[in-house]
Amino acid sequence: MNSPCYSVAMDLGVCQLRNFSISFLSSLLGTETSSVKLDNSSSGASVVAIDNKIEQAMDLVKSHLMYAVREEVEVLKEQIKELLERNSQLEQENNLLKNLASPEQLAQFQAQVQSGSSPPSSAQGAQQPPAPSAQLAAQNSGPSA
Repeated sequence: MNSPCYSVAMDLGVCQLRNFSISFLSSLLGTETSSVKLDNSSSGASVVAIDNKIEQAMDLVKSHLMYAVREEVEVLKEQIKELLERNSQLEQENNLLKNLASPEQLAQFQAQVQSGSSPPSSAQGAQQPPAPSAQLAAQNSGPSA
């Protein structure tokens, strides 16, 4: 256990951890390892200095992480808002179509839903051409049979 720090295993581990911390912090803070020196006397001042650097680095990481999380939350809030608006629009359209459908069409639709099959596209096309809800309502506003 020949080390420039200490010869006791526990002290060697502490020394290696400090050296790792200095290297890690230097890379985080963009400084050269030579500018962050640690004396081998293990004085209280050097330990406090390292602790302060570690705390600063952790605060920096935390602030970057919180910023990224806030950005993601804002994006998700906007997506939720858009989805709620789209859901409301689709519910209104669904209600309108239900009100405009004949009892035979509703019965046919219920039968298809229960059987799990989708309505054939050729049958839909033959009944009415695709049109927006407002146009559909104007076309079907007359009395139904």
